[in-house]
Amino acid sequence: MQTIDTLINARWVIPVEPDGKTLDHHSIAIVDGKIFEVLPTADAVKHYGNAEMHDLPHHAVIPGLVNAHTHAAMSLFRGLADDLPLMDWLNQHIWPAEAKWVSEAFVRDGTELAIAEMLQSGTTCFNDMYFFPDVTARVCHDSGMRACVGLIVLDFPSVWAQNADEYLHKGLKLHDELRNSELITTAFAPHAPYTVSDAPLEKIRMYADELDIPVHMHVHETAHEVNEGQKLHGMRPLARLAKLGLLGPRLIAVHMTQLEAAEIKTLAQDNVSVVHCPESNLKLASGFCPVHALVRAGVTVALGTDGAASNNSLDMLEELHIAALLAKGVSQDATAIPARTALRMATLNGARALGLEARTGSLTAGKAADIAAIDLSAISSQPVYDPVSHIVYATTRNQVSDVWVNGKHLLAKYHLTGMNEAKLRDKAIQWHDKIIRQD
Repeated sequence: MQTIDTLINARWVIPVEPDGKTLDHHSIAIVDGKIFEVLPTADAVKHYGNAEMHDLPHHAVIPGLVNAHTHAAMSLFRGLADDLPLMDWLNQHIWPAEAKWVSEAFVRDGTELAIAEMLQSGTTCFNDMYFFPDVTARVCHDSGMRACVGLIVLDFPSVWAQNADEYLHKGLKLHDELRNSELITTAFAPHAPYTVSDAPLEKIRMYADELDIPVHMHVHETAHEVNEGQKLHGMRPLARLAKLGLLGPRLIAVHMTQLEAAEIKTLAQDNVSVVHCPESNLKLASGFCPVHALVRAGVTVALGTDGAASNNSLDMLEELHIAALLAKGVSQDATAIPARTALRMATLNGARALGLEARTGSLTAGKAADIAAIDLSAISSQPVYDPVSHIVYATTRNQVSDVWVNGKHLLAKYHLTGMNEAKLRDKAIQWHDKIIRQD
């Protein structure tokens, strides 16, 4: 009898890989934080009777969701400046607030709050872009959360660095410190084409090639950005990135609401990944990412929440729900982005965009045991004809009961096992009181 650590027995296991599979009454055997086997529950109980057992008779078990773009610490700015256009929101509200409040303590407390929220909604991995990425990495390590930490780069000074060279120097140092981490990886994170000039972008391309890590960037987020790029550089931002050699499988292009047919073809040819953030784009009226056209062209499309300051939640279940519906409305095609495609976007596609598809994103032997369990016993989930359809169209984060990251049970029967919810709430209130008083 093979010895395993944990056995999860579920009503349905949805592995995502291979595509289209729903496994009825199946179990997941876990050894040393990795999936050892997915097999029928009747066989699993016979073979692995001595394991720590988790019986989930009304649950669909899926790969942990991958939030492919967020600014975790900005959870402390949730609701600070709502109902404003992007550039007004950034220039008049968010950037001044960041200049005043962002610090190591702010990033630590905001990231802890974000991780708790993400775990409670089934997310097991996130791709971050924010100041003090070293603090973000430390919080992720301490909480057991998987993350790709952005090595942020800007032309202008901030509390983290004074110029592009210092951003790069600090980022390279952090990458070196994290190179052996099982949970934390890195990506270069130049903020956007309008905040990073050619010289640092050329250095980023060189370092990304040398280190083989992704480049995570806001691109074509609004029509204003594209128009300004044409005025300043005589070309659209995507064309400028192509000229600088940045289009390729390492590029994670976020938002992409302004795309022409020829650009979609280029993205597919160059294997660029796109991260769709539907709720943030809707709230800021940034435009509509042509998701259906991108998927039909063969582009890897992942999903992200953006930060809680512009969403205002980090709920990936809600994000994939909106993504599926919005794609149908924008394309005027009810068959666009079916439920299984949406779930794949929120799991395996996110892992692929981050270069983590060998580690996470699907429930297959050898991958990390990054798992979310969704209880489908609620009245609002009855009857269940297709659990995948229910996950996309009929469930909420309140139905996520259990989450494992790298085999560790971080959410057990709706309760966080390694984080103190009361303390997190108290810290958030303290920050609110400070910010509102302008101390």
